[in-house]
Amino acid sequence: MYISGAVMANELGLPDIGLTTLTEVAQRGGQISRMTDLPTLIDGDTGFGEPMNVARTIQVLEDAGVSGVHLEDQVNPKRCGHLDGKDVVDTKTAVNRIRAAVQARRDPDFVIMARTDIRGVEGLQASLDRAKALQDAGADAIFAEAMADLGEFEAMRAAVQVPILANMTEFGKSDLFTVQQLQDVGVNMVIFPVSLQRIAMGAIERGLDVLAATGTLVSEVPSMQTRARLYELVDYAAYGEFDADVFTFDLRNNRS
Repeated sequence: MYISGAVMANELGLPDIGLTTLTEVAQRGGQISRMTDLPTLIDGDTGFGEPMNVARTIQVLEDAGVSGVHLEDQVNPKRCGHLDGKDVVDTKTAVNRIRAAVQARRDPDFVIMARTDIRGVEGLQASLDRAKALQDAGADAIFAEAMADLGEFEAMRAAVQVPILANMTEFGKSDLFTVQQLQDVGVNMVIFPVSLQRIAMGAIERGLDVLAATGTLVSEVPSMQTRARLYELVDYAAYGEFDADVFTFDLRNNRS
């Protein structure tokens, strides 16, 4: 399960340019991880500072209960990976971030993924070289951002031995390949990072337009999540049963 940095920023009414704090990210990551038995991978941006800050980031996220994090090689403050005008740090700085993360890790099962945004700045070969350096620094997986086509994903697969991740974000630099297409060229993981937020926010805006135009949302009810389904998702009945088991005393004969 992927926890998007863009979505976390947008939920706070902020653009995805590195304005969220480690505290905010860890809190949201913990809330989501608590509600699923699936592994959770969280966006750690640039690690919230220099190598010592990166080390603390890893341990705070471990404590929050997430399963892994990806750290990128952009200059802080960062930009969305599919926007122009990005800057990346030099290889030494990028490698030091990953080394610090690996050294700080206490749980050997906690995944440290290295993201590189250098493809959009210096081209494919630079991306391949950077990925190899990040792998050698101890990264468990590589997130190569903004690959142009399937051939570039295939080249990345050939360049490193660790798993690689593809980002299928809408309105970005990459075409929206299918999971099968990506799997066929050796991609191990695919994320759809902002898709559900875009679907939800599109529905919200359309609903508000209907409400403003008609004064009612009756026409939108068939497309809404039902109350019963919401209660099922949050396990409402189990909370009620727990409450009933705990508060079993009777105060009717208690003296006033």
